[in-house]
Amino acid sequence: MEEDLMNDLEPGRDSTAPGPAPIDTLDSLREHLQWAIELEHATLPPYLCALYSLDAERNPDAVEVVGSVFAEEMLHLALAANLLNAVGGRPRLDTPGMLPPYPRRLPHSALELSLLPFGPQALEMFLRLEQPAPPGAPPESEGYETIGQFYDAIERGLRHLCERLGEREVFSGDPARQVSGTHFRHTAGMLFAVEDLESALGALEEIVEQGEGTSRGQVWDGDHDVFHPDRDEVAHYFRFEELKLGRRYRRGDSPKSGPTGEPIAVNLAAVRPMRPDPRLSDHAPGSDVRTAQEEFNRTYRTLLNQLEQAFNGDPKLLGTAVGTMYGLKGQAAALMLLPDGGGTVAGPTFEYVPLDSRP
Repeated sequence: MEEDLMNDLEPGRDSTAPGPAPIDTLDSLREHLQWAIELEHATLPPYLCALYSLDAERNPDAVEVVGSVFAEEMLHLALAANLLNAVGGRPRLDTPGMLPPYPRRLPHSALELSLLPFGPQALEMFLRLEQPAPPGAPPESEGYETIGQFYDAIERGLRHLCERLGEREVFSGDPARQVSGTHFRHTAGMLFAVEDLESALGALEEIVEQGEGTSRGQVWDGDHDVFHPDRDEVAHYFRFEELKLGRRYRRGDSPKSGPTGEPIAVNLAAVRPMRPDPRLSDHAPGSDVRTAQEEFNRTYRTLLNQLEQAFNGDPKLLGTAVGTMYGLKGQAAALMLLPDGGGTVAGPTFEYVPLDSRP
């Protein structure tokens, strides 16, 4: 498997060519942590579309996996916001740049994301997105090939700036803007305050290990599985591999061995055939599908606004935002009951609602 990961690197890449500029100023650090927020958010709509398309009663294993990964990506978003606040930045979420049309690139990367129903194509996209960094892969602050390399560049920048300027100068943010003390449902992860280099490195570790595993090359993310307390929790990449290969990882397994545990069932017939990468422009104004999509987008815009306020001095709104997410689920379920032509059903478009179009 490690050879496969190495082969996935860009063909012809010159390892001796100059890399992206290092993160060596506080402004650059704040810029890259805003990119981290944008990165974590960009994963949410694809995961939600796959999750919403699943028949929960006939696909419980897939719902469990995709739902748990989504919950942890929300945790990563909150930790990235805490990191930015800790170094004196201001997280931004309620902006048009957060929701470019799909298919789209992951921010500052060549990795492409689409809105797809659950299935082989979506699984391959998720595996590419969560792919562990190859052994010895360099930190990459821009144009990164794996998310782990991007966060490695942030870690390197944090350590460098703390050494050069001192922790007090780097971690100059208002502690009252930290969102903490929340245990996310469907994940063993914890949301904690970032106040210094130690807690910042802990936040980065939480994000990377839940995505690609501990110690680069391990299947596990260091937590116990919240759904199955007798099991160790598998990192995101390997959870999707379990779904692809139809078998769970168990103690003693490795990336090289692959999963050798009990079977895991996926019923591809029990997936709503959502139209890939839906757009509002696919339907006439006033039509049932477009009206439902516009309502979903307004609710999603409300969610972004609530999250932005929560990360900018009103932490209690994080709980309100969780309630808004449950509302989105019902709206998406209603959308996926609407025929969209060609044997597909409608789906959410995740298009930004301009300020002058809001109620």
